[in-house]
Amino acid sequence: MTYEAAADIGIGSKASIAKSAVLERSAVIDLEAVRHNVRQFVAIASPASVMAVVKADAYGHGAVQVARAALDAGAARLGVAHISEALALRAAGVDAPLLAWLHTRESNFQAAVAAGIDVGISGWELDAVVAAAREQERPARVHLKVDTGLGRNGCTIADWDQLVGQAMEYQDQGLLRVVGIFSHLAVADEPHRPETDEQLAVFREAIAMAEDAGVDTEVRHIANTPATLSRPDSHFDLVRVGLGIYGLSPFEGATSAELGLHPAMTVRTLLSNCKKVPAGQGVSYGLNYRTSGESTLGLVPLGYADGVPRVGTGGPVRINGVNYPVVGRIAMDQMVVDLGALTPEEAAGFKGAEAVMLGDGADGGPTADDWAAAAGTNNYEIVTRISPRVPRSYVNELPPPAEVHKDANQTNAANQATETAAL
Repeated sequence: MTYEAAADIGIGSKASIAKSAVLERSAVIDLEAVRHNVRQFVAIASPASVMAVVKADAYGHGAVQVARAALDAGAARLGVAHISEALALRAAGVDAPLLAWLHTRESNFQAAVAAGIDVGISGWELDAVVAAAREQERPARVHLKVDTGLGRNGCTIADWDQLVGQAMEYQDQGLLRVVGIFSHLAVADEPHRPETDEQLAVFREAIAMAEDAGVDTEVRHIANTPATLSRPDSHFDLVRVGLGIYGLSPFEGATSAELGLHPAMTVRTLLSNCKKVPAGQGVSYGLNYRTSGESTLGLVPLGYADGVPRVGTGGPVRINGVNYPVVGRIAMDQMVVDLGALTPEEAAGFKGAEAVMLGDGADGGPTADDWAAAAGTNNYEIVTRISPRVPRSYVNELPPPAEVHKDANQTNAANQATETAAL
């Protein structure tokens, strides 16, 4: 498979641009995979609606492109961490309901109010947002966040009455509208842990207290990807799906395929060197790996500056239909695979061959989960850390005709995914 070069290369003549039919390295994002995943979650969450979380440049997939694909597939809202991320989406013409929830005193609340961005409120931000609303002569839209046990952002239940009361006073003055109440779960990726039940109980208490104070919200939301899959009682009016829309599993014991999800990112490059070496050849800094016999080394031009974990030695790279583990230390720009003893003719077939670091795994190739295992981290980090030095390339940017979406088995597949997650 070949991938078209980015339209805006920025340098070079038409001849040099024409020469770049294949990018040297790229993260290829399949937007139909994103749409498929969103449709799955829309079916699973119904009658609750879906917020597609596109923070951190859509977990490295490209916020604008993923946001549009998610909305095409039925997501009702978008979520980001920072107001700056929300403003970038607005600047790109994305006008869907959009929530930003993590702020500092330097956050641009004025711009958020002016752009109609919903603002998450944990406490101190309330007065700053009201000041922005006065300046903009426009009521702010806020979601009040309660800390139900995660211990990060959010108002404690002890201070909740006070926060709700202050918000309602401002609402009565026409300075804001409380459109949501939300929280975040700590251990939903471990479905059998009791803390999720405890958090949901606190959330219901917070909702009841707010309703007693006169709050009439559009949405109440606490479910993340794992809770959407495994805890229907957490859905309320809205679920916030991040990892799942990128096709990755939040559960240690269930694969993406078992959940009916399609990983959207493929990270690939071209083998930059292939050479025969003797037995005992050291590889990379520290010479921590030496060949056990005469062998052929392949040089993969991806390193930790591209987002490959430096500690991920042993992570797989697929070349010519075979997965090879990375040997020796991963460097800033490159890493090495040991291709074994090859004949000159065999070695010639590797020179310039495509090397896939991660993909959907459908052909037996490496996945983000494989690299997470090699690096001792999670699949969230693997895709999110792929750096801007790796150009993003998009396939299936336009959704297929509507009739292609009509899959009679979609609801059954969604139900099966929920049952798998609950095991």
